[in-house]
Amino acid sequence: MTRTSRPPADPAPGASDDGFARLSEPLRRELLAYCYRMLGSVHDAEDALQDTYLQAWRGYAGFEGRSSMRTWLYRIATRTCLKALEGNGRRPLPSGLGGPSHDPDASPRSRLPEVPWLQPAPGALFGTASDDPAVIVEARQTMRLGFIAALQYLPGRQRAVLILRDVLAWRAGEVADLLGTTTAGVNSALQRARAQLSQIAPTPEGLTEPDDPAQRELLDRYATAFENADVDALMAVLADDVVWEMPPIPTWFSGRETVGRFLGARILAGGGYRMVPARVNEQPAFGSYARGDDGVHRPHALQVLTLTAAGVGHVVAFLDADLFPACGLPPEL
Repeated sequence: MTRTSRPPADPAPGASDDGFARLSEPLRRELLAYCYRMLGSVHDAEDALQDTYLQAWRGYAGFEGRSSMRTWLYRIATRTCLKALEGNGRRPLPSGLGGPSHDPDASPRSRLPEVPWLQPAPGALFGTASDDPAVIVEARQTMRLGFIAALQYLPGRQRAVLILRDVLAWRAGEVADLLGTTTAGVNSALQRARAQLSQIAPTPEGLTEPDDPAQRELLDRYATAFENADVDALMAVLADDVVWEMPPIPTWFSGRETVGRFLGARILAGGGYRMVPARVNEQPAFGSYARGDDGVHRPHALQVLTLTAAGVGHVVAFLDADLFPACGLPPEL
């Protein structure tokens, strides 16, 4: 992975609340992204960030500046996230709970609202201050839904080590100091985390960016096919090994023919959808709106797409209308 650069050390801290705010506020967005990568939930990440800043504010009078404000806040955030993971360490997608369904004509299984599902992250919440194209691409890759889902398979401390070392480019000694362990322990945890991730994480080489004109055309064709309930046109933009899943429904499908049959029979048969573009987890997304009996289109699913050179390779359709406002999508059309 491309290594991102570290900011210079902070100036000496002051004793006032103004000094704390001046040093800590510029770090808020990157800390939120860190907590989201750790926890797989925007809601949990926001709670962890709030707790982190509260602890830091309370302890600021004793902060002597031996480390940077950034290191100090990451230490508190890591401790907070690891504590949150003690009772519930993993947020899966349906594909992480079992194999795909091979019968697209059967009714999907009932929703499982009790499962703590992986949550999408509105693109507006995060970002990078760097102008380096390599850093921007790296930030996008490590916010993708597939990468966040893969992190869920790692134990909490391995998760922290991999994010700090491979995403944020911390040195092994810095991570060891933050976690209260040895450099050898950090390197060992990183090696195990990389080995696990290599088996389940999507390969960046197989993914494409939606800024490419050809990919923009692909997205337009996808949305048009969905709005026209044109199954043949939709299947033409899907990759052979496309995956379709719909949390909180545990049933999911794999393969163009199977996905096409399911969509044709269960989703598009009634028609009347409208698609509004969005950006979620640094990926292209659409808010799909279903037309009601009164003619008003209301939220149906937040579809997050993964694009590959072969077409649309993965769609996670989150059946949760509460996600729409956070993604800048209107409550109705």
